Amino acid sequence: MTATAATRPAPNPWWVGLVCGMASYIDSAAIVGTGIALVIYQQTIGLDPGQIGWLSGALTFFVAIGAIVGGKLGDMFGRRSVFVVTMGIITVGATLATFAGNFGLLLAGVALIGFGTGADLPVSLATIAESSSDSNRGKIIGLSNQLWLLGIISAIAIATFFGGLGRLGGQLLFGQVAVISLLVLIARFSIPETPAWLRANAAGHDGVATAPKVTVRDLVTGPYAKPFFGLLGFYCLTNLAANTQGQFTTYLWVNVVGTDVQTASLIGLLSFPLFLVFGFWFMKIVDGKYRFVYFIAGAVAYAASYFIPAILGFSFPTMIAYTLLNGMGGAFAFEGIMKVWTQESFATQIRATAQGTILAVARFSAALLASITPMLINNGPQALFAGLGAVVTIGVLIGWFVFRDAPRNQFSDAEAPATAAESTSVA
Repeated sequence: MTATAATRPAPNPWWVGLVCGMASYIDSAAIVGTGIALVIYQQTIGLDPGQIGWLSGALTFFVAIGAIVGGKLGDMFGRRSVFVVTMGIITVGATLATFAGNFGLLLAGVALIGFGTGADLPVSLATIAESSSDSNRGKIIGLSNQLWLLGIISAIAIATFFGGLGRLGGQLLFGQVAVISLLVLIARFSIPETPAWLRANAAGHDGVATAPKVTVRDLVTGPYAKPFFGLLGFYCLTNLAANTQGQFTTYLWVNVVGTDVQTASLIGLLSFPLFLVFGFWFMKIVDGKYRFVYFIAGAVAYAASYFIPAILGFSFPTMIAYTLLNGMGGAFAFEGIMKVWTQESFATQIRATAQGTILAVARFSAALLASITPMLINNGPQALFAGLGAVVTIGVLIGWFVFRDAPRNQFSDAEAPATAAESTSVA
């Protein structure tokens, strides 16, 4: 495999970005689709709020487990080997969830989807970063975020048009994940191992690796500690809110505001063209000198979105305001910028491990919250959203503190991250 990868012509980086970025599509389609499907199954196969919480928590929990395992294996054995296997796991899990008719089988399918998606994300994003250049890396990583939005749109579109079909509507939500993951699996065979990983793991004539050794210890005690802990705090806290938004927006519309699944899905579907515009805007500015200015503006909007229903209550107007402000702020101050900062902050030998660990901690935290979120909503959603607004505020402040002077577009195979004094371009 290594020899083939070394001699095969390099694929177009945008093709790599599309095929590998579909991991983000599947991630969001699975999260949002599962959230909607479970609301449907509440009425068709008799899931209760406790079971919905367990299934929602299981999806996120196994994403976290997969991220740890996949990130480490991707650094040890290569990106390509891992992202082929993981996409196969997702296909099996989504197929099982599609035909499951009870809680036990649903739990098994959702667990496999979560594990495969979590293991896939860090190696797929590392592949994108290592196959691109300083002039387009942020843009192509931004493409993965657009695919993440398209995954949400696909789930909402299916719910909008087929959510009233009972159990079949839920099956279509899981079924599209199965079909898309199978197609992506086939396309993944066209992507070779990244030259950066091959260089970082190549041995010289004396049998010694040609790149300086980087270990996990460097994440917590070495030159990578500051960006590692900064990204850990930033993403873990902001993702608590985002995961709640992704999994429980339909639940809120139906059980708190009083709409039905189709109406809730239609509202989401109509808002996403605007979110795509913000996503393309992010792609346009992310490799330029003003991206941190946009981060600050997005951070304010993102945090404020959760305080609107917390203060004014849950109604049709406040939920619309929350949705729009959340989408705008998240475009510039959430997952997209986290992915870019992560690729720029770590060496090839530890990039997927670092990203997998960050994703895992964030998803573990979100899983714990998701498992009790239905009960928290039933006991008073305004208190929940006030808490989410507070943690988002703390998260974006961590991002501001750690990355306000960080170098921009500093990317290498094995060297420690440059200091602000070594570069005039900042995040």
